[in-house]
Amino acid sequence: MTSHPGFHSLYDETAASISVTGTLPDWLRGSLIRNGPGAFSLPNGSSVDHWFDGFAMLYRFTFDPDSDAVHYRNRFLRTDAYEAAASGEFEGGFATGETTLRSRLATFLTDPYDNTNIIAERYGGEYLALTESPRKVRFDPNTLETTGHLEHDDDVPTGQLSCAHLKRDPTSGVLVNVDTAFGRTSQYHVTAMSPDGSRRHIGSVDTDEPAYMHSFALTPRYVVLTEFPLRLDPRRFLKPGRQAPFIEQFEWDPDRGTRIIVMDRTTGTVVAEPVIDAVFGFHHVNAFERAGGRELVFDLETVPDATTIDSLYLDALRAGEMGAIVGRIERFTVDLGTGSDVTRYGDVDATVSRKMLYPDGSALPTVSPARWCRPHRYVYAMGMDTPVTEWARRVLKLDTDTGAVETFDDGGEYFGEPVFVPAPDGGPEDDGVVLVVALDADDDRSQLLVLDGQTFTERARASLPHAAPFDFHGRYFPELRVVTGN
Repeated sequence: MTSHPGFHSLYDETAASISVTGTLPDWLRGSLIRNGPGAFSLPNGSSVDHWFDGFAMLYRFTFDPDSDAVHYRNRFLRTDAYEAAASGEFEGGFATGETTLRSRLATFLTDPYDNTNIIAERYGGEYLALTESPRKVRFDPNTLETTGHLEHDDDVPTGQLSCAHLKRDPTSGVLVNVDTAFGRTSQYHVTAMSPDGSRRHIGSVDTDEPAYMHSFALTPRYVVLTEFPLRLDPRRFLKPGRQAPFIEQFEWDPDRGTRIIVMDRTTGTVVAEPVIDAVFGFHHVNAFERAGGRELVFDLETVPDATTIDSLYLDALRAGEMGAIVGRIERFTVDLGTGSDVTRYGDVDATVSRKMLYPDGSALPTVSPARWCRPHRYVYAMGMDTPVTEWARRVLKLDTDTGAVETFDDGGEYFGEPVFVPAPDGGPEDDGVVLVVALDADDDRSQLLVLDGQTFTERARASLPHAAPFDFHGRYFPELRVVTGN
């Protein structure tokens, strides 16, 4: 059977200036940095079983409209996990390989796993690659060379797991992070990370069995955790002998429902924690407040249960078995009550309503970064047919006000996550461009597409020197520009 494209290994690391077909906006002069699994096996025979365990590779696209070019570079992160695999000492990861008691204790207590293949972020003066481990890998944003790990010299509590997606408040520039700490009483620790590099512990929440949480939601006043019923008893890690990989230690318990934890960002107080029917998801699209802060609204890409994780094993993906990974975009509204002053709510019996925004197949939804923490109208996502037998053949633009959907589909490519870049003049929400990496399997190379945010038509494209495997997430950094003479 022919293997589905996009789940191959890329060993080529290169730097090239790529000519552009079409026209780049004159204001598009920053860099898109994408992160994802670059290889699933190494020449020495080390290999992984799950998409989430592919060895991290960064891709940088720097836009140069003066030269009608995109300056491209890709490079593996030389993490401890990568170096161990390259030397034949790889002991497994998120969903690969059995683990020993010694390796489990090292992974969660003394030497956290650092295959940071999910996303890139900027914190203070550092550029970081992130995953679900609290260990953050530093890299040079120009060369993409690995420069070490981010170290903190403060008493802010941390944990053994971390949400892969930090949330940034665009007004203050503060990044918010959520760690999970295992213990007799396990806790979720919420931390605010300021642009100057300082950190503040916002608050902590007790949990009897920690949940798997890939992301969370943020508004100007609140942090919102969605505690899915994919739970772990940390004592399982202390059992002697060999055990299944990390993610298989979690168990799906739908009878527990999903707890929505609403924490005040200033005081750390949990103001509400309603429980709704069981649901699962990886990505919170965005969140905002209404009615003076009495209503919290967050959009979440949902799947019915956690079997989606099993569907991400490479054997299944390469066979085109993708039915369980397709998501739907839902809106959750948390009503905190009818009080006149948000700061006086305290612990309330909140109610939650759900509304389906997009019932068809989607993946990796995003919004304009200018709308983070505030009401948004447009959501951009990969579009997948149902039933799903192959990767996304289109990207979509969803109008959450009207329900209208626009799509871009050139008929011959597989598309990745769309990243919206707003135009600098502060115009309408969709005034900007959408950056998408697409794989042309027939031509055996990838393309970077630049779509007009309003018309959702192609403005420009650049052809990469190779076929990049499907990655996870990207971030646009306007400050990373072409340097004259370099």
